[in-house]
Amino acid sequence: MLKRERLQYIRQMVNQKGIVTAAEIMHDLNVSDMTVRRDLDELEKSGKLIRIHGGAQSLGYNLDCELSLQEKSAVNMAEKQEIAREAAKLIKENDTVFLGPGTTIEQLAKEIAGRNVHVVTNSLPVFDIIRQYDPKRVLLIGGTFRNHTGVFVGPLCTDTLSRLRFSATFISCNALAEDQITTSSIEEGQTQEIALNNARYRYLLVDEHKFNREDFYAYYKLYNMDGMITDSKTSPDIIAHYSQYIQIIQAGKGK
Repeated sequence: MLKRERLQYIRQMVNQKGIVTAAEIMHDLNVSDMTVRRDLDELEKSGKLIRIHGGAQSLGYNLDCELSLQEKSAVNMAEKQEIAREAAKLIKENDTVFLGPGTTIEQLAKEIAGRNVHVVTNSLPVFDIIRQYDPKRVLLIGGTFRNHTGVFVGPLCTDTLSRLRFSATFISCNALAEDQITTSSIEEGQTQEIALNNARYRYLLVDEHKFNREDFYAYYKLYNMDGMITDSKTSPDIIAHYSQYIQIIQAGKGK
């Protein structure tokens, strides 16, 4: 492939996905890491894209555009269900777990609904799922309601959470770059940070599309988690890279 064709392909790839990794470009074009770096540097200098750590971002990619709960529910659902089934295996009978916000966590709630497990959450959708089976086994933490994502946040929520302790906390995120777990809302991030700090075990549920992306607020370090569960489509390169920070459980493939 000629250089001009290669640069055009990379531009199209970045514009379509929003963010791509150098590893993805290397795989698609069968070129070296050095070639990809030079191409990305050239495209950035010519104003065609933005270089980020480990890859590139399109000019039109907007970190501030947070998807609503309804929009997220229509995205990558098969992967989220796969992750939830794997995560449910980590929850034991009589555990008290905190389930954070997000559609992946909602799938986990569906997996454990009806089991002998106590659930604490600040997510109204998670609460609604569990209460249909046994309302005595779920505690909803109140506060200021974020209609966009269906969760409660703010001082009342964080003060209550600071007094509680959990067998395990399960969270998702909007984006994951290196050891930075990020989300769009500072208040949601602060709430999840408290729930993670107050748990004996901490797990991150993240599908293949969340890797090597960045969002507004970094609220936790990946290496402080006990495990990460991802779907079977996540590439071996991604698994190998993030394994330096955390033990990864890939759905359908074990640890």
